[in-house]
Amino acid sequence: MSLPSPETPLYNHPLPEIEQWLKNQGCQQDEQQLHCWKVKRPTWEAELCLDIEQVVVKYLQAAANGEDIQRAFKYSLSRRDIEQAVFSGP
Repeated sequence: MSLPSPETPLYNHPLPEIEQWLKNQGCQQDEQQLHCWKVKRPTWEAELCLDIEQVVVKYLQAAANGEDIQRAFKYSLSRRDIEQAVFSGP
């Protein structure tokens, strides 16, 4: 499966290609909530949920006080921009 150009807005990607992209980033799909994914990096971990209008990212216990940090990225952003924002960490 070949992904569209990285400059393509995420809303122009079919769902199977978005799922493949997330797998390529090391994400694992939640078995109970199929629209949510989990990713772990050496210094942080996060949950990503594919909502209706945006990708919602919750970095777990990432704030200085140990609370979660949540961010949202509209599907109108390019895959490259979302990838750089999400996977660079909190």
